[in-house]
Amino acid sequence: MQSKGEEIFASEEILLAVETRLQSWKKLNISTRLWKKDPTLWKQKPEENIELSNRLGWLDLPYSMKDHINDLFSFADEIKGGYDHIVLLGMGGSSLAPEVFYKTFRNSNGFPDLTVLDSTHPISVRKILDYFNLGRTLFIVSSKSGGTTETMSFFYTFYNAVSKSDKDPGKHFVAITDNGSGLHRLASEKGFRKTFITSEEVGGRYSALTYFGLVPASLIGIDIKPLLERAFIMEKECGKNADPFLSEGFRLGALLGEFNLMNKDKVTFFVSPRISSFPSWIEQLIAESTGKEGKGIVPIAFEQAGNIDVYNDDRIFVYLRLKEDDNSQNDIIIEKLKDASFPVVIIHLDDLYDLGKEIYRWEIATAMAGSVMQINPFDQPNVQLAKTLANESMEEYKKSGKLPSERPKIIQNNISLVGNFSSSDLRNTFLEFVSQAAIGNYIAIMAFMPYSDAVEASIDKLKVALRDRFHVPVTSGYGPRFLHSTGQLHKGDGNRGLFLQFTSDPINDLDVFGKGYSFGTLIAAQAQGDLKALRNNGRKVISIHLSGDLKEQIDYFSSLLI
Repeated sequence: MQSKGEEIFASEEILLAVETRLQSWKKLNISTRLWKKDPTLWKQKPEENIELSNRLGWLDLPYSMKDHINDLFSFADEIKGGYDHIVLLGMGGSSLAPEVFYKTFRNSNGFPDLTVLDSTHPISVRKILDYFNLGRTLFIVSSKSGGTTETMSFFYTFYNAVSKSDKDPGKHFVAITDNGSGLHRLASEKGFRKTFITSEEVGGRYSALTYFGLVPASLIGIDIKPLLERAFIMEKECGKNADPFLSEGFRLGALLGEFNLMNKDKVTFFVSPRISSFPSWIEQLIAESTGKEGKGIVPIAFEQAGNIDVYNDDRIFVYLRLKEDDNSQNDIIIEKLKDASFPVVIIHLDDLYDLGKEIYRWEIATAMAGSVMQINPFDQPNVQLAKTLANESMEEYKKSGKLPSERPKIIQNNISLVGNFSSSDLRNTFLEFVSQAAIGNYIAIMAFMPYSDAVEASIDKLKVALRDRFHVPVTSGYGPRFLHSTGQLHKGDGNRGLFLQFTSDPINDLDVFGKGYSFGTLIAAQAQGDLKALRNNGRKVISIHLSGDLKEQIDYFSSLLI
């Protein structure tokens, strides 16, 4: 099964199932019903239709947003030359697309660069306060609700810092939010330079082609016109009169859905080097949309290639191949996977602007995979639990001056483990936990610590060691960032994950201005909230606190697996 933009290599059984699904969709006039925002594509009962038909505002974004291109270009010209840096304060759907755009295109000559801040670790916040010229920095406060704790903590801290040297600090701030939100009101009160109002009918993870993605992209000099034009090509292909057989978005959705019904639920990405960041956006879209009601598609992004024998038959492989990039290494890997009869989807991109097409393709595909799985792909019922439990920890802190804590059961080599263990030995306890991994499982490493190249390299080493030892996929994410991405999947899927939580000491802590708590306290509370939420959902989880050299200590756990 293939077209100009894709090639699909799979068994006859899978291809027949996909063809049968597409025939059914064509007979049921599925494309027309999608564009009419028919909630029964996902749920039949009226009480289950909440947040379905009013979450499809993203369908015509490539067409509707073209009317705003000139305004965005004009604002970018206004900002150009006046600022060296743009710092985006946002989480999840508000931050992932801008980060992908920047890493893919970079900033054009003369335009400011972009930093995405989605970590509440004090070291991450201090890097901006200590090393950026705040007088030459524009802050984008990006939140649909305007109530995201992380984003607003960032705002108050940087607004206070800018106020110390500028009598008109508001001119350094731009808001992207929904109409009438708390952020909308705040932007008016504080005299923000500009406020962009987004559609309430577009959820965060489907907002890449709204102002959330396009404002930061235009401000760093990306030509968003061809990006939207490519997306519009895919919009027309997936339009209200589309033949599902001829629509790459519908075909991919049917494929993902049917694979999931066959327990092939680990979608593993290989990507051309110049678009290597794109899976981080797809990861949130798939994980948060499908991980619920005991079901889920697990996206495996940024995994190092392994020997064929480390992959089980719950895997499918997606290769995003950019024409004229250096694809030699990935091409060899994909040929080996095909020869071993693993399902492989190859998606071809002509140039970087085809990213617009791919964003839309994956949005359609994820929504339609949700239809096959009979879930609501637009809600996130388990995300709030971790937030609620984190807030409970913060309330305890405000009352007592301390976060609630469990006594570590094991303290050894500046590493402490919290939980109920049969052994008091660090090595045996760790191996006992990870040895529970079996075929069909995955392991998730959740790092509530600051990002660094050294730490990332050690986490990658641990991921490979775990995968090669137990032959299961291993994902990783930094907290609290992943809470707005894969966190829903972790708590809502079929309980197939084993979760390794790493925390670290908040060295050189920093107060959140005017809030009575620090960033170190906030990230610790978020780690506690996620740990409790996982336990409340019956997940297998271990919490490991590291003190001292993080790289050295993570490497210690890798050494136990060799």
